[in-house]
Amino acid sequence: MNGPRSKAIALWGLVAFSLILLSFPTVIIIGASFTAGEIIQFPPEGFSLRWYEKLWQLDSFQDALLRTFYVSFICTLISLPVGTLAALATVRYRIRFRRTLQVYLLLPFTIPLVVSGLGMLIVFGEVRILGQLWPVGLALCIINLPFMIWAVSASVNGLDSELENAAANCGAAPVQIFFTVTLPAVMPGVITGALLMFILAFNEFLVSLFLVDSRIVTLPVQIYNSIRSVITPDLAAVSVVYILIAVIAVWVLDRLVGLEIFLRSK
Repeated sequence: MNGPRSKAIALWGLVAFSLILLSFPTVIIIGASFTAGEIIQFPPEGFSLRWYEKLWQLDSFQDALLRTFYVSFICTLISLPVGTLAALATVRYRIRFRRTLQVYLLLPFTIPLVVSGLGMLIVFGEVRILGQLWPVGLALCIINLPFMIWAVSASVNGLDSELENAAANCGAAPVQIFFTVTLPAVMPGVITGALLMFILAFNEFLVSLFLVDSRIVTLPVQIYNSIRSVITPDLAAVSVVYILIAVIAVWVLDRLVGLEIFLRSK
């Protein structure tokens, strides 16, 4: 067997092994969610949709799901102006201490989530906003904001400044230039960052655990509370809901931005 052929076989073998390894947990949890038995297992015991039916009959699940959507929406809503303007400021403009500011905005990457959650618990408690849902969305925006800044910065780096200069030469005001030239040009990064922020907030558990109580529990925290007692197939059904939401997010990203543009921006 010649050299190039053996390298190709080894490469494709490694790719196949990686794909199987990555998809194996997903395949198991999807299969386990359709079991007809009373315990979670794979291969499933028969085939049934009973656990999905039970899932949508649980008021606690529906309430937790709606709270999680609300928290994710608040997180995304806050991150859109903050992340977009921060990316533009740190990439396009010569501001004082720009490098220091860039490092500061990336600090959530380096701080452990348990530390962030504890710190926000203390701060939110001092200002007396604990026990509400919107502070949870604010906290999730803070810890995930670097993803929004990264996504928009990738688009800003590809923005031709001559377009803005041409608009200015035509008499456009700075605000008009921003909304008619700059913002449309970086919109792929904005959309990508918004979807990332929504999914990350939807999945966030550790920080949410510090900030919610039994009245405003989110879905990840409810799953955690459930598995502390017994793991039943309805939890596998909840996991499939998470997988479905992730697939929808990737589909939306592909339709609005294009995965090839997103991957190339990295």
